[in-house]
Amino acid sequence: MAKTFFAEHTLMVPASPPHPEGTQYKVSLGMEDWGGAHRRVIKVQMTYGGAVSGRKSPSYPLDADDYYQVYKAVRRLVREHV
Repeated sequence: MAKTFFAEHTLMVPASPPHPEGTQYKVSLGMEDWGGAHRRVIKVQMTYGGAVSGRKSPSYPLDADDYYQVYKAVRRLVREHV
C-alpha cells in the first residue's frame, strides 16, 4: 500500500482506560494525498505499543478527558505551525 500521509509535526496524547495500557493518540499535521492533490490536514490515529493502527479510528471514552486532550493537541499544532 502506498503511503498517502506525510506528517510534518506530531504530538502524542496518552489514552485513558479502557484502552489498553500504552495506547496513545497520534495527533499530526501534515500533507495527505487526496486523489492526486496534496492537502494540508490534521490527522488523529491510534497507536498501540508504539505502532499506528491503520484500521482503528480514534475513540474517546466519555468518562475521561481524552477528547479534550486531543483537542488541545490539535489547537497547539495549528497555533504553532499554521
